[in-house]
Amino acid sequence: MTGGAGVVDRGRARRPARRPARRPTRRPVDLAHRDVDAVELMDDPAADPVTLDRTYDRFRLVNAVVSNPAAVYRDWVRPRLSVAHTTRLLDVGAGGADLPRALLARARRDGLPLEVVAIDPDERAAAWVASQPPVPGLEFRRAMSRELADAGERFDVVLSNHVLHHLSPEELGALLADSERLVAPGGVAVHGDIARGPFAYAGFWLGTLPFAWNLLAGSFIRADGLTSIRRSFTPGELAVAVPAGWRVRRAFPSRLELVWGDDGDA
Repeated sequence: MTGGAGVVDRGRARRPARRPARRPTRRPVDLAHRDVDAVELMDDPAADPVTLDRTYDRFRLVNAVVSNPAAVYRDWVRPRLSVAHTTRLLDVGAGGADLPRALLARARRDGLPLEVVAIDPDERAAAWVASQPPVPGLEFRRAMSRELADAGERFDVVLSNHVLHHLSPEELGALLADSERLVAPGGVAVHGDIARGPFAYAGFWLGTLPFAWNLLAGSFIRADGLTSIRRSFTPGELAVAVPAGWRVRRAFPSRLELVWGDDGDA
């Protein structure tokens, strides 16, 4: 019998053709709504301490662009500095205190006295700051804003950077109430954060990509930055979430600022 259809040579059986492996499909990022359930890696109490320390160290590089400290200094700090008195500034949720360092450096360059109190309740942030060389004019405290407000402390400028998107509605309300108590007469409170949107997300993704395997390697910055954007407010969302007297201001790049007090028409 000659071989034909249905006859198989057992010694040289053909293997079934393999189907090409399917690449996992990435779900598009939904930026139409806040992703309040997304959790940043560095917020995990069990986060790797080496990676966390590298994250604190690299913040100064990324925030030099993302947080635009030059504009924060120009718009909110410099107008309140004077050779006649020392201006007091509070940075809430300071993390590694990269923003206070940048602001103090600019004030020293201008020859104007500035004192900064940086607060953060996270013991890991406090430990990292304590391991760094001291900076004249910078005091770091492991504390909450309520503690300073209850103690009657007052500041010419109250700032926070990338804190708002971490907060629940109740925590947001408490921070704003504390801020109003902490601002001295004629002072200002400015809480800056990322403005959620496609430009912010794509810009951060593309802008950090060349550094993913060098400057940002071994840190949480790239992953957590994208998560932060997903958690952040749009200007319209923030405007309806805050009490009367607070104003939302757009800033560059893809930033928003929540302002209370004498903004000096900034």
